[in-house]
Amino acid sequence: MRRWRRYLADERSEAAVYRDLARRRSGEERQILLALAEAERRHEQHWLDLLGDDVGHPLRGDVRTRLLGFLARRFGGVFVLALAQRAESRSTYGEEEFATARMAADEKIHEEVVRGLATRGRNRLSGTFRAAVFGANDGLVSNLALVLGIGASGVSSQTVLVTGLAGLLAGALSMGAGEFVSVRSQRELLEASTPDPGSARALPDLDVDANELALVYRARGMEPDDAQERADRVLASLGAAGAGDHDGIGHGSGPAERPGGEATADDDHETHGTAWGAAWSSFCFFASGALIPVLPYLLGLTGGQAVLVASALVGLSLLVTGAITGLLSGTSPLTRALRQLGIGFGAAGATYALGLLFGASGGV
Repeated sequence: MRRWRRYLADERSEAAVYRDLARRRSGEERQILLALAEAERRHEQHWLDLLGDDVGHPLRGDVRTRLLGFLARRFGGVFVLALAQRAESRSTYGEEEFATARMAADEKIHEEVVRGLATRGRNRLSGTFRAAVFGANDGLVSNLALVLGIGASGVSSQTVLVTGLAGLLAGALSMGAGEFVSVRSQRELLEASTPDPGSARALPDLDVDANELALVYRARGMEPDDAQERADRVLASLGAAGAGDHDGIGHGSGPAERPGGEATADDDHETHGTAWGAAWSSFCFFASGALIPVLPYLLGLTGGQAVLVASALVGLSLLVTGAITGLLSGTSPLTRALRQLGIGFGAAGATYALGLLFGASGGV
């Protein structure tokens, strides 16, 4: 019965989370979130029926659910949706003998619903977010490796500081320029592959019995019969829709209709973000990450003490960036955090060992 009361508290808390998220949205998203809250209310009623008169005083949900509710009331957004997706994936109803199979199935579907709601936010975020995470991680690891490698060679702390600051500036400028060129090139490639809306103006002049419109659809991935059917339907609708029917080529034959549910060109553009946004994000986050290994030297620390403090600060930062990436991607934050820490310290440790080697052999 204690377990049932815990389930009841969690269901109430999750329903409140969805209602709080719904208040920050409108239209279809609001309706979907309210429908999820109603589904959680059905699950709540199940435990109420089992408990009967022994329901007792209302319990509070677990710590994770209460934290999710706090964030939902104050922030909303893709970050909270990602946390809600994680919460739905942790359901134990599949192993709970007093939960129905329908409830267990509901929780699985709820996870997919929340995943769908979070997808557009992730797409909007992914271009800049990728640049930010990559920039911060690269700044942390590369400058820690540089500082440790130079420091291990036996040079003065002043030299280590100047080297670290030079690495910060050079790396930030390089990362920003690289992201700008990379994203701009990606967007230009996508634009070159996007159907030209102006081609729809040629549709009224096509010969209904002999034309190449079906070839357009076939070239974009449709089966021959489907392509011909689509072409016939577009040409038959011209009389009603007029020459301004841009759905004929600009959208109707685009990636949205390709087999396998591929993303549209607009989604691809959104996912990659803007060149300036990615460049600025990469520059700022690289600089902020690269500053952390230098901080002990800026504060006057030297030798092994500076190395230990720099390593500790970078390690903590790597854990935080890894955990955030894990949360937003819907995976385990702990696994991502430890992976980020292992990779970062592995690279820095190798450079430190090389610095010790060159310092001992007089190579520097």
